[in-house]
Amino acid sequence: MRALQIAASGMSAQQMRVEVVSNNLANMSTTAYNARRAEFADLDYQDMAQPGTVTAANGTVLPTGIQLGLGVRPAAVSMILSQGSLAQTGGDLDIAIDGKGYLEVTLPDGSAAYSRDGGLKRSAAGEIVTSDGHTVVPGITIPTNASSLSINGAGEVYAYFVGQVQPQQIGQITLVAFTNEAGLQATGSNLFIETQASGPPQVDVPGQSGLGTLRQGYLEESSVDSVREVTELITAQRGYEMNAKVITAADQMLQATTQVR
Repeated sequence: MRALQIAASGMSAQQMRVEVVSNNLANMSTTAYNARRAEFADLDYQDMAQPGTVTAANGTVLPTGIQLGLGVRPAAVSMILSQGSLAQTGGDLDIAIDGKGYLEVTLPDGSAAYSRDGGLKRSAAGEIVTSDGHTVVPGITIPTNASSLSINGAGEVYAYFVGQVQPQQIGQITLVAFTNEAGLQATGSNLFIETQASGPPQVDVPGQSGLGTLRQGYLEESSVDSVREVTELITAQRGYEMNAKVITAADQMLQATTQVR
């Protein structure tokens, strides 16, 4: 009986849907987190009678045919590319990207990764790094005698010194864009890496080439909508229950078959 396998695939799909929703809810407070959505596609069909098949000597054909679906399969878990709201923090090294773009960071193995998490820190050597200690590209070192920092919308970093009225520019923050942001591979810790699906990185200064601008003293909040996620969770739960009822009904039909004497 195909109904058992079909309903089982439906239960597996709804379970995956719940897992995606639970991950979104777990990251409600994660800086610059983009919500994910599970997407599904129907499986192959068994053709018991193909549409257009000749059924009589006079050339009569079937208008629709008989096609039995074999269930559902996961197609993708896509990232919803919507910007979260900007929360004011007042931190000198807190920057939010208002618009399109990613910060580029260097991983310990020398490879590049990308992030929208602008909660930056200052290392022991004075370099601007991420919360995990990854150097932000291009490398910018803050002088030890700098009293404060200023980062404008174009990514220019200025340091203020005691006894000097005019600040000194110490670096330029750049942003990276991708043709297909949804094709980036998430690696955890708010980091993404380039893939063939995302296309190569396109580097420019903030405010140029369609890139967003920077806002110092702000952080981008998670884009997760708790109301929508709870609604999605309830829908997935009901879908799981209905597929379970199909399995129960199929089992009862099989039981009735085995009791026939």
